[in-house]
Amino acid sequence: MMDAVTLLEKQRKYFKTGATKSLAFRKARLGELKMAIKEIEGEILEALKKDLNKSSFEAYATEIGIVLEEINFMMKHMERLLKVKTVRTPITQFPSVSKIYKEPYGLVLIIAPWNYPFQLAIAPLIGAIACGNCSIIKPSNYSPATSAVIKKLISKTFSKAFVAVVEGGREVNQSLLDQKFDLIFFTGSVGVGKIVMEKAAKHLTPVILELGGKSPCIVDETADIKLAGMRIAWGKCLNAGQTCVAPDYLVVHKSVKEKLIKEIIKNTEKFYSNKQEENHDFPKIITRKHFVRLKNLIQTGEIIYGGDFNEQTNQISLTIMDHVTWEDEVMKEEIFGPILPIIEYENPEEFISLINNRPKPLALYLFTKSKKMEQRIIKEISYGGGCINDTIIHLATSYMGFGGVGESGMGEYHGAASIEAFSHRKSVLRKSNLIDIPLRYPPYQNHLKWLKKIMK
Repeated sequence: MMDAVTLLEKQRKYFKTGATKSLAFRKARLGELKMAIKEIEGEILEALKKDLNKSSFEAYATEIGIVLEEINFMMKHMERLLKVKTVRTPITQFPSVSKIYKEPYGLVLIIAPWNYPFQLAIAPLIGAIACGNCSIIKPSNYSPATSAVIKKLISKTFSKAFVAVVEGGREVNQSLLDQKFDLIFFTGSVGVGKIVMEKAAKHLTPVILELGGKSPCIVDETADIKLAGMRIAWGKCLNAGQTCVAPDYLVVHKSVKEKLIKEIIKNTEKFYSNKQEENHDFPKIITRKHFVRLKNLIQTGEIIYGGDFNEQTNQISLTIMDHVTWEDEVMKEEIFGPILPIIEYENPEEFISLINNRPKPLALYLFTKSKKMEQRIIKEISYGGGCINDTIIHLATSYMGFGGVGESGMGEYHGAASIEAFSHRKSVLRKSNLIDIPLRYPPYQNHLKWLKKIMK
């Protein structure tokens, strides 16, 4: 395998040829990527089943389908989004024209996680290609089957000088992060995100961090409880809760709490039977280490539903924990599994300040029929993004950017936001040679009074 230094030299040399800057080149590469994905779709689904026990439907909906839609969006809109933009010029610079050019950064490192191992490796690559960058993808070592498929896909579609995949564990991550890239795109935990940022700082490399955190799901007394129960059960059980934007914990009004719990249980069993830990379509926990961590977390609280697990398959049933306080162990870290703690409230003030006193979440979900409540939560709580009366689906669109805020991340991508993420906005002012107003030049004499008339 080519070492990191040699690979970067190869890509930097190729980038300097200017080949990637042509719009026709970028569109052609995206078209090739789309065709290649469709050709090995079955292998991708098989790999996701092996790594995470994802059903074909869930794997296509949350991994392959999202990627194909992102390619379609980019191929349709990228020419418009990448156009040189003419902007207004202040009168003080008359006569001149101001334009903004979007140019590629150069070499991009994409470090992907294991929970959506295909989507979260390829979706950022689409933006990188559309903007004319060369890229190195580092898939997660925890999802080896999908990692191998990604390597096969990329190596058969692109030259290593343009896009390459580097597999391996922490040592490989370390080796890559020690190199100088022009942009680093990382998806993963807050802890590793801090390491990535520290490494990038040594080279003054810009970073995009897609992290996580404890994303609250709030249900007030006006909510459609039947619909809320179904959509919360779906969002929490998707990928067995191993989703960065999964509802981490439930904040529910005291008057509807019992009814909501019944609806969540009813719908979970409707989706996966009453033994999710034995269901062939219910995803598994990625590794034994993560499985044991979640098992230990379950033992710290009062279980009112679930709590069952399958040692042979690494599956854990949906586990609902009641009478949880903000000081309990399950509230001290991002759960990243099928455990749902419940906190009840009577007045919104009880939870708004507590959420605001914690790190800003990547997502927030609110179930309500009250416009007043909706506006209050949107205005008073800072979070990356979210849904009103649903969960998860705000990230499944190319028409809005997706990203975190504070400890849940920095920067966003998807659709037009990917163009902003993977390109540098270069501002250029072109001044006319025909006229040169002497006001700005010394000696200034009485120039100040004229300057104040212009700049007031």
